Amino acid sequence: QVQLVESGGGSVQAGGSLRLSCAASGYTVRRACMGWFRQAPGEERKEIARIYSRSGSTAYVDSVKGRFTISQDNAKNALYLQMNSLKSEDTAMYYCAAAGGVISCQFAYWGQGTQVTVSS
Repeated sequence: QVQLVESGGGSVQAGGSLRLSCAASGYTVRRACMGWFRQAPGEERKEIARIYSRSGSTAYVDSVKGRFTISQDNAKNALYLQMNSLKSEDTAMYYCAAAGGVISCQFAYWGQGTQVTVSS
């Protein structure tokens, strides 16, 4: 059974930093593709970052590029999101996601989310 558990969310002032973690069980993070999504109140869930685990290559949505960094630790079987220079518009519930297969980056597994609140 695949389980993804996020942690590290909280409240921070604009300009601050947070590091989100996603602990995986029943799933190997180096398998294929993992990502981070976020959902603000009244909005749909949107992908913000992904990592192609085998190559280590990453991709980001423009709004977080240069401020957020996605990474993984194969030994700890964990995924991370380092968030710097946080803005009020980054306030959202953040979710870790993992691909269902080993070739495509189609996400099939989700965590419960961790709340990030940025005050200006």
